[in-house]
Amino acid sequence: MTTVTVRPPRSENAGSDFARLSRRIAEAGLLGRRPGYYTLRITAVAALYAAGWIAFVRVGDSWWTLAVAGFLAVTFGQVALVAHDVAHRQVFRRRRASETAGRIASAGIGMGYGWWQDKHTRHHANPNNEDLDPDVDPNLLVWTQDQARSATGLPRVIGRWQAFLFFPLLTLEGFNLHVSSGRALADRSLKHRPLDAALLVAHGALYFTALFWVLPPGMAFAFLAVHQGLFGLYLGSLFAPNHKGMPILKAADRPDFLRRQVLTSRNVNGGWFTDLALGGLNHQIEHHLFPSMPSPNLRRARTLVRRYCAELDVDYLETGLIASYRQALTSLHQAGAPLRRQRARA
Repeated sequence: MTTVTVRPPRSENAGSDFARLSRRIAEAGLLGRRPGYYTLRITAVAALYAAGWIAFVRVGDSWWTLAVAGFLAVTFGQVALVAHDVAHRQVFRRRRASETAGRIASAGIGMGYGWWQDKHTRHHANPNNEDLDPDVDPNLLVWTQDQARSATGLPRVIGRWQAFLFFPLLTLEGFNLHVSSGRALADRSLKHRPLDAALLVAHGALYFTALFWVLPPGMAFAFLAVHQGLFGLYLGSLFAPNHKGMPILKAADRPDFLRRQVLTSRNVNGGWFTDLALGGLNHQIEHHLFPSMPSPNLRRARTLVRRYCAELDVDYLETGLIASYRQALTSLHQAGAPLRRQRARA
């Protein structure tokens, strides 16, 4: 006689808070790939990228080329968003395909894939943790009053009025991305370092050759400033609403995974245009809970996650885009308060 073991059905209450939410998300079919969506999106972004450079050559030696620089700045931001989704395996299931596509997209905007992947992975593991998240290192700005009290150099100078300087400083973010990518190549532990180096050099060579071949020197430098400045502003504006102004943790603070992700993230309300402009990162809470979820599924997941957080009495924050910037700037101003007090006493 064959013995058949019948397993009892899994209880809805089994497992951690996140495990229960994850089952609801999986049952709703929100973790499945969206090949049609990504084929259309990647094709459209690639076409815009190509169109921008064709327009650059066609416009040529004319100050109208600065309008092309603005167009390419937005296009570079959209390429960065595609690279982000690819790196999170939202597009391809297999690691090799994701890394290949991610490196191609990153090379198109002059970003080191290995450097960004390492930095972004550490951010996702411990968002807004001042000891573990590289995005809140006090390299230029201070994010907490404790960081302000111990600040030296530029963070000490800038930190006093950093809320007013925040958006102007974002115009340097594109340059910072290139410089940080290059500096990371000195790290021998970086995976595929020679490949990343070759792609960065190739991007730089093609970019500067195009600028100074098509444009006279003065116009080339103006194009460089407008393109990279607006690219940095757009890129920084994409990420600023997500965590800035949300609670900042320390290494000793170890809430469970669900609360660690939800309580340090903020969603931005809006319709299809907000999703397009922010690349789905306006659904930051859902993205941090399910990083491999395709971005077009995040809006549907939001309803389930918001309802579940209400059941658990876990704060779930959604604001408008302007309100999110206001909260971020208010937090930056408060973080710099000790530096202003020190200045007043001096």
